[in-house]
Amino acid sequence: MGGQVGASGIYSDGMIRALAQGGGIAAATSFVQGQVQPASLDLRLGTRCWRMRASFLPGRDGHVRERIDAYKLHEIDLTKDAVLETGCVYVAEIAESLSLPPMLSASTNPKSSTGRLDVFTRVICDGAAAFDTIPAGYRGMLYAEISPRTFPVLVRAGSRLSQIRFREGEARISDDALAALHARTRLVDRADALIRDGVVLSVDLAGFGDTGLIGYRGKRHTGLVDVDKVGAYPILDYWEPIHRAREGALILDPNEFYILASKEAVHVPPDHAAEMVPFDAMMGEFRVHYAGFFDPGFGHAAAGGAGARAVLEVRSRDVPFILEDGQVVGRLIYERMMREPDALYGADLRSNYQAQGLKLSKHFIG
Repeated sequence: MGGQVGASGIYSDGMIRALAQGGGIAAATSFVQGQVQPASLDLRLGTRCWRMRASFLPGRDGHVRERIDAYKLHEIDLTKDAVLETGCVYVAEIAESLSLPPMLSASTNPKSSTGRLDVFTRVICDGAAAFDTIPAGYRGMLYAEISPRTFPVLVRAGSRLSQIRFREGEARISDDALAALHARTRLVDRADALIRDGVVLSVDLAGFGDTGLIGYRGKRHTGLVDVDKVGAYPILDYWEPIHRAREGALILDPNEFYILASKEAVHVPPDHAAEMVPFDAMMGEFRVHYAGFFDPGFGHAAAGGAGARAVLEVRSRDVPFILEDGQVVGRLIYERMMREPDALYGADLRSNYQAQGLKLSKHFIG
């Protein structure tokens, strides 16, 4: 692996390490094990966090610290364990800062485990007019806006809630190129994949296993979840299992959080990366996904991932909404890698969600 793919595209793990060695990524401490992923870098929380009056964007020529000073309620020391409460907005320094070359831009997304905890997280930088978007040539600090929705969470300096992808030039491939790629190596487990501004995904409400489990609804007023603990919390203390209804539908309650899964098994070949994005805002009053990055090797048979589904983090917006089995809920866009990664998602990295079906975040057991 690690071979040449294209002159433009997404940076691989080896390229991310080289970028850091060349000063493009800086931090007070070296990367930790598992921080560099096949096509992304996990971002660590720094030592300071602020409870904010409201979310914000600095705007063109604006500085994040100026907005923090204007709208903060109090400062939180992340060198100690800190509780972030539901319904509150926090902004934390990110340990990694950037000094990007002129041709290199980046985008960010919550980590899979963050999205499955219903922790709304997005990254901002100086001069930002949009969240999760780092312009080419950016030099400066990064900050994470954090807003737990369902469970209060315990965090500290070094906790990893977000991830960043680096890209040169035009990386996204067209629908025609997607169709050709699907013909060569199935991107989803159906020959007649619907390709429309990406590969279309639908929701599975037919049920998994003998029990007909279709998903989970987050409980309210639970205990804390420590974001750095794996397999530490009983599922039923935090989640209500949902089973298949005879009519094959699920009524989404407003302000409730659901974990569901795609009907399609997803495949990301080693020379591509993918991202799940909303299908169409006019398709219904619900939002699917917080965590959208799929690394090279996800669902790849050679990396132990055959049959991997996309897990869907779902919320209804303002009104109850009926979601039906097979309903279109999102789409996968694919981007070229500049080089194949040294390690694929899955067997090479002992990844938490390879070959997943319907799976909660790594924090839960039972």
